[in-house]
Amino acid sequence: MTRKEEQARALFREGYNCSQAVVAAFCDEMAMDRRQAVRLASSFGGGMGRLREVCGTVSGMFFVAGALYGYDVPKDYEAKKEHYARIQDLAARFKAETGSIICRELLGAAGRDNSPVPSQRTEEYYKKRPCEEMVGIAARILEAYIEENRGS
Repeated sequence: MTRKEEQARALFREGYNCSQAVVAAFCDEMAMDRRQAVRLASSFGGGMGRLREVCGTVSGMFFVAGALYGYDVPKDYEAKKEHYARIQDLAARFKAETGSIICRELLGAAGRDNSPVPSQRTEEYYKKRPCEEMVGIAARILEAYIEENRGS
């Protein structure tokens, strides 16, 4: 298990949602205050506010990628194209390992529950949900991507 994978999984076990756990593990790389980062990522847990859409871990990867490599000139077509290709690459890597980037598909039967009420974090929760594993996968993929692109 990589360092970032361990860190993100531990953050998830502390109670951070899936997106927050991934984002918080990379605060140092983003030079971002953890409190601010987890607040900004808080809406993406549970597949966007528990709507079970794009997995929060994937949104967390995209958040970090935007902070590290995103563009800020709206008419810079090449930068936008390059960044969208980066995001699609990260999504493809995640999907290759998990089969989907959609929360409800990753959760299976548990993905049918899209109530706004978060599940209690019990040992049973951790046993039946793949979320901690997804957090680790996203962190590992992102850590590898950053290492591959160091200095570029």
